[in-house]
Amino acid sequence: MWKSYFGKDAKIYGVDINPICKGLEEENIQVFIGSQSDRSFLTTLRQEIPPIDILIDDGGHTMQQQIITFEELYDHIKPGGVYLCEDLHTSYWVEYGGGYKRRGTFIEYAKKLIDSLNAFHSEQKIFKPDKFTSSTDSLHFHDSILVIEKNLRVKPHEISSGNQSFDKNTQNIIQRSTVWKFKYKTIYLINSVLRFFRLSSFKWK
Repeated sequence: MWKSYFGKDAKIYGVDINPICKGLEEENIQVFIGSQSDRSFLTTLRQEIPPIDILIDDGGHTMQQQIITFEELYDHIKPGGVYLCEDLHTSYWVEYGGGYKRRGTFIEYAKKLIDSLNAFHSEQKIFKPDKFTSSTDSLHFHDSILVIEKNLRVKPHEISSGNQSFDKNTQNIIQRSTVWKFKYKTIYLINSVLRFFRLSSFKWK
């Protein structure tokens, strides 16, 4: 069935820690034996297989396994490819190292990826775009599953077209007034300080 969808030349690469799984190989299916939490093994794996179209992490489901697999193999996904991590509910199970808002879980790790995806819009020097920002198109969170669509991106830019629907002269006059400028600068400064300490914004707009 998968050949009819991906083509007869498509190949599946599997990874398992149990050597017996090597016996499941068949035409166009190759199995590598090793641990998904072993960075050295994953580095060797990258060298032995071509760039990946679709990667499905349905392995041991511990926090270390999920995070290390992502860190070592995400860059090996082709542009236009998909990275899928299953069984994220283990991020809430103590026997897998999980817990609600517990540091080190894959769910908490993945929440930071949301920031990275939007980093092009950051105004703060402390938070800048990274490799993930420029290589990821979208994140899709489902119940127990994270789907990441990979694609090359550049920083968005604004383009205006057409005719204005309203006269901005009145607004410009207001914004040029001394009172407005003082109010704007004062509130802007207050909110900048609050932002530094990650406190809620002072309402101003």
